[in-house]
Amino acid sequence: MVAATMLVSATVSVAAPIVIKFSHVVAENTPKGQMANKFRDLIAERLDGKVVVEVFPNSQLFGDNKVLEAMLLGDVQLAAPSVSKFEKYTDSLQIFDLPFLFKDMAAVEKFQQGPVGQKMLMSMKKKGLIGLGYLHNGMKQLSASDPLRVPADAAGKKFRIMTSDVLAAQFEAVDALPLKKPFSEVFTLLQTRAIDGQENTWSNIYSKKFFEVQPYITESNHGVLDYLVITSTEFWMDLPDDIRTEVKKALDEAIAFGNQISEKKAIEDRQKIIDSGRSEIIELADAQRQQWVDAMKPVWKKFEDKIGKEYIDAAVASN
Repeated sequence: MVAATMLVSATVSVAAPIVIKFSHVVAENTPKGQMANKFRDLIAERLDGKVVVEVFPNSQLFGDNKVLEAMLLGDVQLAAPSVSKFEKYTDSLQIFDLPFLFKDMAAVEKFQQGPVGQKMLMSMKKKGLIGLGYLHNGMKQLSASDPLRVPADAAGKKFRIMTSDVLAAQFEAVDALPLKKPFSEVFTLLQTRAIDGQENTWSNIYSKKFFEVQPYITESNHGVLDYLVITSTEFWMDLPDDIRTEVKKALDEAIAFGNQISEKKAIEDRQKIIDSGRSEIIELADAQRQQWVDAMKPVWKKFEDKIGKEYIDAAVASN
């Protein structure tokens, strides 16, 4: 009996590993998918079974619209939704949806790593969420069933957007009709001509085959599509200090790795679209591009009070 009791207490004293469920909505071969797997591998290598990361790609656990609620309930510990998904938790992250705010990805990176970008990671702490880092997808382009060279070409056309009031205002500024629809439905909507166009990064346009059903892509670089790697305040603060330090270090490395892949992929996927001959890429002349900027820039003023003028000024300065 005594031996049995000793055996039980010895078994109990072995601490169970901390499990981090990482839920995301894309394929494993994407920058986000590769970042998640890199993080899992780094943790396995460095934390020797104390922490185990389980990755669930392709919305296996949750879609982006449900994942934050699941996180607050403790059903998932890490996710990386697009920054547009946080509208109901904070206004400040809407800055990333403003059209023509950032000149290129170098400016985006400079802003995100600067004091304002880092401060924004903590903007939802009181609502139970903490941002751990920004993951890039890239600059957005406009695709459509007809050529878009100047803003007047978009008038009356239906464009799919993510659930974002800023993006709705952006298309309304050029007299287009924005429709909030799930990402998973975009290909069919384009194929059946239920919508005329959409905005996305080169990697999304290529991987989701939008270029096969959109004869024209305007290289507008008008906005940024990035993700926020997020966790719950409760989970993060409950981690032992030494474990939290190691997890953050591994995550920072994995995000840097994902961002390198993202940059390379944008260039490669743009070329693959050209090589396919399915879609014509329209390069805007400076005067044409300026017309888009002039038409869409009033959206900044419209959301200035919600987002914060000092944040917008810091973003402009990063160019």
